[in-house]
Amino acid sequence: MLCSAYGPADTLVFTQIDRLALADNEIRIGVHAAGVNFPDLLIIEGKYQYKPEPPFAPGGEVAGEVLEVGAEVTGFAAGDAVIGMCRYNGFAEETVVKADRCIRLPASVDMTVAAGLALTYGTSIYALVQRGVLATGETLLVHGAAGGVGTASVDIGQCLGARIIATGGSDAKLATIADHYGVEHVVNYATTPDWKDEVKALTGGKGADVICDPVGGEVFEKSLRCINWNGRLLVVGFASGTIPSARANLMLLKGCSVVGVFWGAFASLDPEGNRANFARLFDWLDAGKLRPLVARTFPLQEAAEALGMIERREAVGKLILTTDRHAD
Repeated sequence: MLCSAYGPADTLVFTQIDRLALADNEIRIGVHAAGVNFPDLLIIEGKYQYKPEPPFAPGGEVAGEVLEVGAEVTGFAAGDAVIGMCRYNGFAEETVVKADRCIRLPASVDMTVAAGLALTYGTSIYALVQRGVLATGETLLVHGAAGGVGTASVDIGQCLGARIIATGGSDAKLATIADHYGVEHVVNYATTPDWKDEVKALTGGKGADVICDPVGGEVFEKSLRCINWNGRLLVVGFASGTIPSARANLMLLKGCSVVGVFWGAFASLDPEGNRANFARLFDWLDAGKLRPLVARTFPLQEAAEALGMIERREAVGKLILTTDRHAD
């Protein structure tokens, strides 16, 4: 699905191109499935921190089969099932990914599920474990709980033994989250202006111990008013479109921390730590504890429709593109 010039999703073209060159430190992957994420919209519009020169394909995460390895690559061989974190060029039947951004998949993990794990689950486990140090019995407040990072954070938070409060802007979406994950406490911040008071009430006046915020804007600002002493407010993103400012006096009075979460940098700087996180995710999957929510799958050539759902915020959970390789 080629982006020939920066623009909206409906300008992507399903076409044939020459094979991408394979560098010595890269792996060629036959893509079975690719995850669809909000950054894919930003990257084709030239609004993301990475601005590849067109033509390129969007798509930052894939699951598939190793077709070929570069001369310097060790630990992978043709035929291996892998996740590839490619930043872009994932919406394709074949792509190349640096070996240190690939993770071998256990045979028990389905490719459709695996394709949606890399960005959202990679981000969320890094956020909650390394950055938030979420402990069993603590209260985790998840904003944007119906989105990709939100559902992953709810899922991982439950595996870590946290008590979950999930927020969002749609009763229907929150009902889906409550039903799929068995979350007891959901709060619609669109219809409950004083939702911070409800969070306090649900925590006996203390506030949340860890807050996962991929939304930003007013949601972030109110989060500082319903965080527990020694709480950790995780800055994951700004889906609201507004980058907020933290009031230092609130951080002082609450004794809390505002913690940045940039999983892409972590994955590059500490690939072994990243692999250890995914090994933990795979163990939870194998034990039936982790329950990723795949909202819908699309054939690769319908990528624009999937991106439209992301833009309109219609999806609850992950959207996945599949190729003819997956059908085989």
